[in-house]
Amino acid sequence: MRVAVTGTPGTGKTTASKCVDADLEVVHLNDLIREEGLAEGEDPERGSLVADLEAVRERMADRDDVLVESHLAHHLDADRVVVLRCHPRQLRERLLDRGEDSAKAAENAEAEALDVVLSEAVDAHGLDAVYEIDTTDRDPEAVADAIEAVVAGDREPSAGDVDFLDYL
Repeated sequence: MRVAVTGTPGTGKTTASKCVDADLEVVHLNDLIREEGLAEGEDPERGSLVADLEAVRERMADRDDVLVESHLAHHLDADRVVVLRCHPRQLRERLLDRGEDSAKAAENAEAEALDVVLSEAVDAHGLDAVYEIDTTDRDPEAVADAIEAVVAGDREPSAGDVDFLDYL
């Protein structure tokens, strides 16, 4: 079983993934990229690494029974893709609270309102493999419970149920 937990930065992927209780190895993909030098360089505008997705795919190719968490996780092979969502206003506040600059926070809030990660996940994996979870008013344990339901097969696929267009 390969599960990708993805979403716009600030939706709660890392925090919720740390709470998931499943027989899966949890891989924090951003850490792996940084620690193993799987980047093509740095984006000076955003101050972030640019992942070498082909190198990441090769590094992850032989790993099974894994939950991979990152805003890039949906670019990898996966049996199920969990897309965490958060209302853009709250997402923007989360990002500002953790020290992101206001331009980056605004850019991510807009991407969330426009369903960017969800659309990419559906394009890459199809509707039958995507599970959308709104984290806006949920604590990390409740989000982890929802992820566990996806892993266990106790939740039906869903995409497009969450609508944040009012933010725009």
